[in-house]
Amino acid sequence: MSRAEHLPPAFPDRAPWGTAGKLRAWQEAALESYHSHPRKDFLTVATPGAGKTTFALRVAADLLERKIVRAVTVVAPTEHLKTQWAEAAQRAGIRIDAGFRNADGKTARGFSGVAVTYAGVAAHPILHRNRTEARPTLVILDEVHHAGDAKSWGEAILEAFEPATRRLALTGTPFRSDTNPIPFVTYAPGPDGIDRSVPDFVYGYGEALADAVVRPVVFLAYAGQMRWRTRAGDELAATLGEPLTNDLTNQAWRTALDPGGQWMPAVLRAADQRLNEVRRHVPDAGAMVIATDQNNARAYARLIREMTGTAPTVVLSDDKGASKRIAEFSDSEDRWLVAVRMVSEGVDIPRLAVGVYATNASTPLFFAQAVGRFVRARRKGEIASVFLPTVAPLLKHAAELELTRDHVLGKPAPADEDLFAPEEALLEAAQREQGNGDLLGEWQALESEANFDRVMFGGAEFGLPASPGSVEEQEYLGLPGLLDADQVATVLKKRQADQLKAAQRRARREGSTIAPPAEARPVVTSAERSALRRELHALVGAWHHRSGAPHGAIHAELRRVCGGPATAQASVDDLRRRIDTLRKWQTQGKP
Repeated sequence: MSRAEHLPPAFPDRAPWGTAGKLRAWQEAALESYHSHPRKDFLTVATPGAGKTTFALRVAADLLERKIVRAVTVVAPTEHLKTQWAEAAQRAGIRIDAGFRNADGKTARGFSGVAVTYAGVAAHPILHRNRTEARPTLVILDEVHHAGDAKSWGEAILEAFEPATRRLALTGTPFRSDTNPIPFVTYAPGPDGIDRSVPDFVYGYGEALADAVVRPVVFLAYAGQMRWRTRAGDELAATLGEPLTNDLTNQAWRTALDPGGQWMPAVLRAADQRLNEVRRHVPDAGAMVIATDQNNARAYARLIREMTGTAPTVVLSDDKGASKRIAEFSDSEDRWLVAVRMVSEGVDIPRLAVGVYATNASTPLFFAQAVGRFVRARRKGEIASVFLPTVAPLLKHAAELELTRDHVLGKPAPADEDLFAPEEALLEAAQREQGNGDLLGEWQALESEANFDRVMFGGAEFGLPASPGSVEEQEYLGLPGLLDADQVATVLKKRQADQLKAAQRRARREGSTIAPPAEARPVVTSAERSALRRELHALVGAWHHRSGAPHGAIHAELRRVCGGPATAQASVDDLRRRIDTLRKWQTQGKP
C-alpha cells in the first residue's frame, strides 16, 4: 500500500522536506494511526532498532508541509543523541540546530528547529516555553521515560511544552522502576485497578523480529567461582549463578566484573572468538563492552589490547570527544568499543553484533536499552550475541525480551519472583545470624573464574553443564554469523539434542546415568516456568494453612528434600519435583 493511500486526501504524497523514502510497514501503520485521528499527544512505543527516528521525522515533515506547525523541538537524553537527531533530520531535509544553548534564546536563522536535552530544558523551562509559544511547534520527546527521571525534570517538561501544538513521544522502553508519572503520557487503570501508561501505537521486539526489522539475540551466560574480602576482613566465596542472598549476589557479581580477576578476561576472550566467527560472514561486525564506570572501562580496554594486540575505541561519558569517537567507530571496521552507560541508549551503531554486559545495572529498562544497541538489522540473517553473568535478574530480562511492558503507577501486583519473598527472607535471616549481613561496604575482589553456563534464546535455555573451554562452549561460540530467528532456534535445539545423546552415551559407558531434569535444561518458555512457579506457590500456601509452617520454612524443606536452587533460579524439573512432593504431602501426609 502506498503512502498516499494512508494519508488524508488533502495530504501531499511527496513533501519537499526530503522524507519521501520508503517506510517500513510498521512506520506506515504508525503514520496512518497518527493522521487518522489527529490529537495533540501521541505516544509511540517501538523496540530499539526499529526506526523511531525515521517515523518521527516523517511526521515532522508532514506537519511542516501542511503548516500545522512551523517549528520543531527535539528533546533527547544526551548531547550525542542531539547530534544524531540533527544529522538524521538533515538527511530528511529538515535543518535542526543541535548546537543550540539556552543562552542563545532563539532558533538560529535558517533552521526549522532545535535539539536540546532534558537537562537543558530543566535548567530553563520558561525560556523553552516562550520559544514554544512564539511559533506553532511540534515537540518530539525522544526516550520520553527520561522525563520522569526526577520530579523537577517532569515539572520542567510540563512547563516548557504545555503550549506546544503537537507532541510526539517516543520510547523503546516505557517502563520505569519508579512511579514518577511521565509528562504528556496518558494513564488508565488496568485489570488490577493500577494505572498504566497507554501508548497510541506499539511495535514490540517480537513483531520486529518476525518482520526481520531487528536481529535475533542469543545470550551466552557465564557463571563461576568468586572470592572476595569484606570490610570486616572476612573472606567469602560463592558461585555466581547459585541461589544467594541479594547482598551475596551483588558482591559475587561485582567480583566477577573486577578486571583484576579471571572472569572478565575469560568472557572477553570468548566474546572475541564469537566476533571472529561473526566476521567470517559479516566482515565489518563490531563488539562493545558496556562497563559500570570509567575505571573499569579503561581496565577492560587494556585487557582487550593485551588479548588482541589492538587498542579498542574507548568512550567515556564526560569526554567532549565522545560523539566524534562514536561516529568514527561506527564508520570504521574496527573490532572493539568499550563504553560506560552513555552508549547503552539511543546510540546508533548498526554494525555492533557482539556485546558484553559488564555492568551491575539490573533494571529491565537499562537491560533492554543496552541489548537494543545490538539488534538493529541491516540485512537478513544477521544475529546478535550478548555475553552476560549468570545472575537471576539478567536471566529473567533475557527470557522476557519479547514482552511489551507499560509504565505502572502505584504498587503493581507481585511479580513471580516476589511471590517467594519468604524464602529469600529466610535465607537473609540465616545470613544475618552468621554475622555476614553487612556486605555492601568496602570490599576487595580476590579471585574469580568463569564457567560457560548456558545459552538463552527466545525465552528458552540450551546447554549442558560443562567446564571452561569445553567442546560445548566452542560449539555455541561457533554459531554461524548469518541465521534468521527460525534457523537459530533449529540449530540450538539440534545441538542440545546431540549433546544430550553424547552425554548419555558417555554415561552408559561409565555405568552411570544422565539426569535430564537437572542437566539437560529442556527447552521451556518463560510462560510455562511462570505457571509452574504459581502452582508451587499455591500449593505452598495450602500446606501453610494445613500445617501452620511458615512459607519460608516450607520452601527450605522442599529444597532439602528435592534439591535444587531457590525458586527464582529453579529449573522446570526442580519446580515439578517440588510440586509432586507437596501433592504427596497433601494426600499421604508429610513423612
